[in-house]
Amino acid sequence: RMWHSEDQCDIIDKHTQSGLDLVEKYVKFVKERTEIEQNYAKQLRNLSKKYSPKRGSKEEQECRFSNHQAFLDILNEMNDYAGQRELIAENMMINICIELTKYLQELKQERKMHLSEAKKAQQYLEGTYKQLDNSKKRFEREWREAEKAAQYAEKTDQDLNATKADVEKAKQQAHMRTHIAEECKNDYASQLQKYNKEQNQFYFTDMPLIFNRLQDMDERRIKKLAQGYILFADTERHVMPIIGKCLEGITRAGTNVNERNDSVVLIEQHKSGFERPGDVEFEDYSQGINRASSDSSLSTPKGPLELLGRNKNKTFRLFNKKSKLPSSSISPFSTPPTPSPANGPPSPKFGRDPLSYCLKEINKTVKPRISSFRTLKRTSVDSEGFTHLPPEQRRKRLQQKIDDISKELQKEMDQSEALGKMKDVYEKNPQMGDPASLAPQITQTAQNMERLRGELNKYESWLAEAGGRGDSIRYSTHSLNNNGALACCFPTTLVSISEDTDSSQAIYTEFDDEFEEEELAAPIGQCTALYSFPGSSEGTISMQEGEVLSVVEEDKGDGWTRVRRNNGDEGYIPTSYATITLNK
Repeated sequence: RMWHSEDQCDIIDKHTQSGLDLVEKYVKFVKERTEIEQNYAKQLRNLSKKYSPKRGSKEEQECRFSNHQAFLDILNEMNDYAGQRELIAENMMINICIELTKYLQELKQERKMHLSEAKKAQQYLEGTYKQLDNSKKRFEREWREAEKAAQYAEKTDQDLNATKADVEKAKQQAHMRTHIAEECKNDYASQLQKYNKEQNQFYFTDMPLIFNRLQDMDERRIKKLAQGYILFADTERHVMPIIGKCLEGITRAGTNVNERNDSVVLIEQHKSGFERPGDVEFEDYSQGINRASSDSSLSTPKGPLELLGRNKNKTFRLFNKKSKLPSSSISPFSTPPTPSPANGPPSPKFGRDPLSYCLKEINKTVKPRISSFRTLKRTSVDSEGFTHLPPEQRRKRLQQKIDDISKELQKEMDQSEALGKMKDVYEKNPQMGDPASLAPQITQTAQNMERLRGELNKYESWLAEAGGRGDSIRYSTHSLNNNGALACCFPTTLVSISEDTDSSQAIYTEFDDEFEEEELAAPIGQCTALYSFPGSSEGTISMQEGEVLSVVEEDKGDGWTRVRRNNGDEGYIPTSYATITLNK
């Protein structure tokens, strides 16, 4: 059935209004969905940014490992995925919300126009009906008056007492009333005919046309709304291939992880080039306990091992508590060796009072040229030639520096060539420019080239030196001297003490317990001990499992980290024995 068969205009009004409300509700629903997508995309971007390494940070340097690079690829894919979620929100807003909102305004205007036309037609029909009703009432009233006038004329005519003039007057009055009643009758008939015509026009032409237009409008609304429903799914379906590529990228990042290659990269990055320490030489103590002295080391006075152990951390040490053992002396993966007693029985002189005997011996000896260990300082490190690095790392850094200088030199050479060509052009065409104006730039470029060539030759010579001398530094291992004390031998480049006295002469020093207090370095992080470490060797510090210490110096590639306790004690611990967290 068509709508024009329905004469209930209020029902149609409510139905069309309900349809428009549904469109408005759907637009609001899609807007909230876009807000959810935008917030989701924003959270994904913030998450990706939060876990992305900062420029120049340690995490960025670790991206050479495949597992770190894979995680970075995942963050990039998540960032792209967030972009697709933003695209979904944007397309929904443009294709659904904005379009339906615009279309909804048009429907409201069209509906208002159609309902206004229906209201006008209904009002016109009601006005025609009022005219019909008025003419009908007038006809009824005049016809009654005409009947009364006719009855009065007939009564007057039958009255014997009435004069002829009265009879004529009554007849004229009755005739006039009858004529007026006939006119009202004709007017009523005309109004009735007009109303019937307007009523037919209203019910069979005007209202069906208006209702058909409203029906067409509502059907178009339903069709447009259905398209919006489809777009709700198609908008997300269109970006699914790109989202699938993002997910494939995440999967590919996982498959690209190469654990074996990561191990090789780590080895190549931290390969030092040092040779492994040689075997510990046998020292023959069967010849008796003799004092040992040399031009490059200081020996401790004779005494039992317990006495040396008590004084080791105070006066009988070559370096202060900031000194560091060489990497080859103690492996960071094993506990440093503890001194073992010397072969053979101790000297009888130490039988009862070894401390008093040592003091007497010290007073008898001649004071050496070096009166205090304050003058023992670690030589400065030449960082320009990367001599502070292990051989393998030094070669890599030198090669990298040579490559950088070569690139800069090539740029200067290209600029010099360009300036030369420009000068030739100016000389041939003076109107284009003055050749003399290029002289300062040419001179500066030549100076830069000369400087870069000098630096290049310098670093190439260092590289040749690093590659031609075996690239290994041998450190002697821990050994026991003739007095049974633990002697830690350092490279001869660190400390050199010249002695003019004979090697057989016993050298003793005047020890001073009051060493110069050095300014404490600010901690750069904290560490928690994973294992207990005795710290029995020179320069090390003991720690217990679970103990928290402050980090004052990072591991330089030799497996040792310098730490400090709250009481100010400092020393080195194996890096692998603790979890280290550096301050950002």
